Amino acid sequence: MFNRALRADTLHGLLLMALFTCAAFYIAAIPAIKALSLSPLIVGILLGMIYANTLRPKLPEAWSPALKFCTKQILRTGIVLYGFRLTLTQVQEVGLAAVTVDLIIVCGTICLGVLLGRIIKLDGETALMTATGSSICGAAAVLGAEPVVRCAPHKTAIAVSTVVIFGTIAMFLYPILYRMGVLDGMTDAQVAVYTGSTLHEVAHVAGAGNAMDPTDSLGIAGTATITKMIRVMLLAPVLVVMSFILARVRQSRDGGRSRITIPWFAFNFILVIAFNTLLQALCDAPTVKDIPLNGAIEYIDTFLLTMAMTALGADTSIDKFKAAGAKPFILAFMLFMWLIFGGYFITKGITALL
Repeated sequence: MFNRALRADTLHGLLLMALFTCAAFYIAAIPAIKALSLSPLIVGILLGMIYANTLRPKLPEAWSPALKFCTKQILRTGIVLYGFRLTLTQVQEVGLAAVTVDLIIVCGTICLGVLLGRIIKLDGETALMTATGSSICGAAAVLGAEPVVRCAPHKTAIAVSTVVIFGTIAMFLYPILYRMGVLDGMTDAQVAVYTGSTLHEVAHVAGAGNAMDPTDSLGIAGTATITKMIRVMLLAPVLVVMSFILARVRQSRDGGRSRITIPWFAFNFILVIAFNTLLQALCDAPTVKDIPLNGAIEYIDTFLLTMAMTALGADTSIDKFKAAGAKPFILAFMLFMWLIFGGYFITKGITALL
């Protein structure tokens, strides 16, 4: 891709995506957009989709490899660097109950998503990508699963769109339910675990937690975020298991041997989390935010992930959404209801036992 003949064209395409990413950061910082907790990643994919349906045909074909580079190499680098936002210490802080709830929610949502996808006759790749995003950490999980599932870029974009829509709805819905007293059957600790284990994006959890407990005096905002981060940690083992299962499925479907797509970036993601935990201990940092250079690394990581999202959007036209139909959104809605109601009873049951 970066051989002498293609280097200049690829760099032109990368520069274009970088400029879109800068615009996404600027737009995401606008107070009205920030109030909706729309991260640069989400703004980036929206800008990419606008570009795909307006000026994309004018893009020189020689620049197209840059889009693939963004959705492959840059994406995987971003997922690995995401590990600097997490430490193993966070697992200890919330206890066994939150970890158990996260495990049940993640496994249950993925299995249910695949099953419901078959029932409504949605193609397996879109169903799996949508279920993965709903179960773990929204857009970041969908992006992480893309190299393993090996689906078309527009299917990835569709899955991202579904989790963003229903995650945003949930971010506003949970505080309303809390204020109306619907969640009075839960303790504050249970509300925190429920929020962190069932909302889609990290930004959604932070937004909902802050709305329910602005000063974190009840411990809802902090515990909800940590519970969510444990779900993010589950991305790596989920991708490893998924790669082996998909290899078996492809082997039985196509005959012969099927190459296992080992997500090495997922292993690197785990190593970064372990290294970050060591850094926290060595620096005696109270939280992950206090680790030296954490802010700079997080900013670079968000920039890289936004570039990947923008490139995905730039390869997604309205025609592809029309071809997919309403089924992906129907599946996402059913998983949304499962997370709200199933997550409520699972959280109450497990936290009562443990």
